[in-house]
Amino acid sequence: MSSFAAEAEVAAPVTEAPPREKPRTDKQPKRQPPYAVVLHNDDLNGFDFVIGSLRKVFNYNRARAFWLTWKAHKAGRAIVWTGHRELAELKADQLKSCGADPLQAHLGALPLRVTVEPLPQ
Repeated sequence: MSSFAAEAEVAAPVTEAPPREKPRTDKQPKRQPPYAVVLHNDDLNGFDFVIGSLRKVFNYNRARAFWLTWKAHKAGRAIVWTGHRELAELKADQLKSCGADPLQAHLGALPLRVTVEPLPQ
């Protein structure tokens, strides 16, 4: 018998250890809570200006922008966009940066009143 064969007979069989299970983590990544960009009614900025601002910032079609403007006018406020907080704040800033209706400036029109509010979950 060769020495290699003798070593094979004498050596204990090698068994692999069962793979260790990774510790189970039931934690799901946290989702950011949704926020709303809310347009508030004012009596100085004209409908056409508000509609144009919504179309410019959110790329809404004329019908949707009109409906949201009408809703803000009638109800006093309208949610015009929802998403995560940082983007909602950006959208609100963009809407405010449209300024006041230049046709109503002589009446003291101010930039659109827009707030960012958390949505109920």
